[in-house]
Amino acid sequence: AAAAKLRQAGMALLGLAMGPLALRHLLFAELPESWADMQEPLLEGMCFTLKYLGMTLVEKPKGEDMAAAAIRRIVATARVGARKFQKVILTVSPKGISLQDADTKEMVENISIYRISYCTTDKLQNKVFAYIAQSQESGALECHAFLSPKKKIAQAVTLTVAQAFQMALDLWEAAHAGR
Repeated sequence: AAAAKLRQAGMALLGLAMGPLALRHLLFAELPESWADMQEPLLEGMCFTLKYLGMTLVEKPKGEDMAAAAIRRIVATARVGARKFQKVILTVSPKGISLQDADTKEMVENISIYRISYCTTDKLQNKVFAYIAQSQESGALECHAFLSPKKKIAQAVTLTVAQAFQMALDLWEAAHAGR
């Protein structure tokens, strides 16, 4: 049952976050040929330097339109605030996503891969990467958005999270194969 849930969530990340055509385009057209060989670095964690835009609560764990609306709310709120965005190091691994303040090196948050239900690169704000996760404290669904320096970096973060999800599933299945 846990494997089925993990597989469904992984397929949601792989298929719904970007759509099958966009994912195929990313896999075959924009990423370096060595992308498939990046499993070992992914086990250790792939790091991306991004700017944290903010968070908003959402009603559903996944959905392109819902995520786009949440991202619009976050971006609008961020623009009104006119503050300097927190620069973070977002590390993706099969364990999940960790956020570290880029300046102070202080750990901001550590999100288990099992709490993440969706990730996307926004179609209109194509430098924005976002994920939806269940809050460990309240259980509420939260959409967190980040600004990347380039569109390709936002896409790479999204694909890396999807790859981490698949790797987590593979590791889980391997650990439970003998049972």
